[in-house]
Amino acid sequence: MPRNSRRYETEMHKEPSGNRYDQLKVGIAQVAPVWLQREQTVDKVIHFVEQAQAAECRLVAFGEALLPGYPFWIERTDGARFNSAVQKEIHAHYMDQSVQIEAGHLDRLCRAADQGDLAIIVGCIERAQDRGGHSLYCSLVYIDSNGDIRSVHRKLMPTYEERLTWAPGDGHGLRVHRLGAFTVGGLNCWENWMPLVRAALYAQGEDLHVAIWPGGLHNTADITRFIAREARSFVISASGLMTTGNFPSATPHLDKILANCEDPLANGGSCIAGPDGEWVIPPVVGEEKLIVATLDHRRVREERQNFDPSGHYARPDVTHLTVNRMRQSTLTVVDGPPGKADEGQP
Repeated sequence: MPRNSRRYETEMHKEPSGNRYDQLKVGIAQVAPVWLQREQTVDKVIHFVEQAQAAECRLVAFGEALLPGYPFWIERTDGARFNSAVQKEIHAHYMDQSVQIEAGHLDRLCRAADQGDLAIIVGCIERAQDRGGHSLYCSLVYIDSNGDIRSVHRKLMPTYEERLTWAPGDGHGLRVHRLGAFTVGGLNCWENWMPLVRAALYAQGEDLHVAIWPGGLHNTADITRFIAREARSFVISASGLMTTGNFPSATPHLDKILANCEDPLANGGSCIAGPDGEWVIPPVVGEEKLIVATLDHRRVREERQNFDPSGHYARPDVTHLTVNRMRQSTLTVVDGPPGKADEGQP
């Protein structure tokens, strides 16, 4: 049995009483990537995981698309131009540096989660082998404190220019995970504005929602408190940072990217709201740091007294949601029983 699995298995099936069980210390790592350099960015993520461990966090969250970085080049290099050699070259580089889970690209993070005894939520650009291995998905990955990847949620609908490099995902990752007294779920960026998708997580008992963003106070300032108030849940918004100084000198067509860059490209805005919609930690702008807070599940139970979106304030006889959690594929293979040729017989 993996290290710590017995303790967490107990937490999954018992409901201890007392304030200590209600407490969950969480961290937000508001960081910039080593842009489009996967392994160097993994090094940086592990550094912040170690900081979160030292702070005794049980969960640490990172921003959207951090591994290996958000596609900041598209809107700055005429990204919609069809058959552009520039776009093809940058996209190929992006694909080379993306995450292939089957190839072990997250193995070091899994070990860090196990060794640090904490869960990790991280945004990555996934080169999905089960879709042929040549398309990219913006994925939210949940790694538990035993170092196991429990879910990979591919962003349902890339936003605006993101559609020029990311493919649409599916509902397979619309799942929640128990962590102490809390039930944790998460979504990528503007998915958080999709009411039915939020409702799918609420109905599974989510009371700690993690919204991950590429960065920007304009993204987090309103919706973080809105979701918290709607769900009567804690909401973590984990954002990234990006400045012109974060582009490595070897970046393909860096001159074209920088020619049309504002600075910063992403200013953070990570924050936490409580189940009453008030700030636990207001947005933090422009600082690369680990943000730490202790959440009390008792506050969820208090706020659910007058509103519970999937419980006493729901009308499933009137409105009911169906979610397709099948992993989408273009291929279903049906093999028959082996014949003589398959068995190597003449």
